[in-house]
Amino acid sequence: MNSPSSPARLSPVEFTGMLALLFATLAFSIDAMLPALPEIGAELSPDALNRAQLVLSAFVLGMGVGTFFVGPISDAIGRKVTIAGGFALYIAASVTAHYAGSLELLLAARVIQGIGASAPRVAGVAMLRDLYAGREMARIMSFVMMIFMVVPALAPLVGQTIILFFDWRAIFLVYIGFALIAFGWLWLRQPETLTPDRRRALTPANLISAFREVVGNREVKLYTAAMTLGYGQMFALLSSIQQVFDQTYDRAQSFPLWFAGIAAISATGSFINSAFVMRLGMRRIVILAYIGASALSLVALALSLAGVLGFPAFFVWATSVFFIAGLTFGNLNALAVQKMGHIAGMATSIVTAISTMLATLIAGPVGLLFDGTAGPAILTAVICSILALVLMTRSERF
Repeated sequence: MNSPSSPARLSPVEFTGMLALLFATLAFSIDAMLPALPEIGAELSPDALNRAQLVLSAFVLGMGVGTFFVGPISDAIGRKVTIAGGFALYIAASVTAHYAGSLELLLAARVIQGIGASAPRVAGVAMLRDLYAGREMARIMSFVMMIFMVVPALAPLVGQTIILFFDWRAIFLVYIGFALIAFGWLWLRQPETLTPDRRRALTPANLISAFREVVGNREVKLYTAAMTLGYGQMFALLSSIQQVFDQTYDRAQSFPLWFAGIAAISATGSFINSAFVMRLGMRRIVILAYIGASALSLVALALSLAGVLGFPAFFVWATSVFFIAGLTFGNLNALAVQKMGHIAGMATSIVTAISTMLATLIAGPVGLLFDGTAGPAILTAVICSILALVLMTRSERF
């Protein structure tokens, strides 16, 4: 529902588009790098090509670290100024990455870039919670996620095109342009959603009180854990998907096109959720989604262990992982902050930070354990989906 004290705001359609563009910055920052991993490995880590995958994990780790701070800061000074500071850090890190002469410096820049990107991610969700709640928030979040999922369809193609005409370093210049467009729309069109009378001073007492309230809530903990598992299986697949296409199925050249297909199909998950969430509810849809995810991943694992996981079956399974993300992430975000509107920034920070950082701990080792098959990523999805389903069955009904 809309808050009766909400400030003037954009129409729901324009607000959704603006928020989607903020979130798209995150997806573009990850997926545009996928075609560049072989070149990065060959140039900066020729003796250990798998280390190039850390370029993805480093960014996600940075987002996880940044989210611990962004929410409370946005509760204290407002959403727009917080996002502005995040984009400034993101752009500075992109410049550093562009000129990085070693993998270590590139990884450090990616961590800082992720910290900067955490601002639009966390403050954007808090901004949404300032204006909407419950199923209505989940419905808008679903539209945001739908647009967000389309970006991965284009990002690898953009990345490959940039590499073809320039080199992998030029991708970071495109990141800067993308960030400037997203920030410009926010700054020029969206009024501040957290009015001064609703802000919380950044004092130890306020921080400790809000932190205790969030981490002491059973439902928040359940939904955060479920989101961690969802992110974990998705990031695990992302960390090795380029290698699977290349080394397992010999489709390196056509990878961007196949990945575009995966992302485009997956985006329908968010559309389906937006169409049914008001009627079925967030919790029921998430439970049904993880039942399907568990079943599909078990079938894929059986085929992989038998050595008969052909490319069509792998493509269907990989698509299902992202499709499930479209069905669940918007709902889980809304459920986690359902009762935390008065401390939306802090709640979003804690939920996002924990889910992202723990998901990185799941995905990082999976990428490094790549053995020429999709087996490690599939096994991770089986475990994560089943555990997420168990957690959701223990949650409160909304």
